[in-house]
Amino acid sequence: MQIQLQMSIDDSLLLTLKEKKDEFIKQMVFHHALMLYRKGKLSLGKAAELAGYDRISFIYKLQLEGEPIFDYENELTLQMASSADYVLKMMAG
Repeated sequence: MQIQLQMSIDDSLLLTLKEKKDEFIKQMVFHHALMLYRKGKLSLGKAAELAGYDRISFIYKLQLEGEPIFDYENELTLQMASSADYVLKMMAG
């Protein structure tokens, strides 16, 4: 099942932004999907689906927008680095 949304935007706004209607709509949907992804309400794959992209294209779009793909908390990042360091030391001998 699909839901169709409708909203009114004055043409002067699109003229001010120098955007076409279709591109404006695509950007609105992308940014909403991005917000839901940031809040952890959607996985990367579901956010991509909502935005109308496949996963790889969505990741590429995130990179173009300067968005982190994986935004781990500081403590988790330190734990991951520590674990990786431990594994490397174990492998070395």
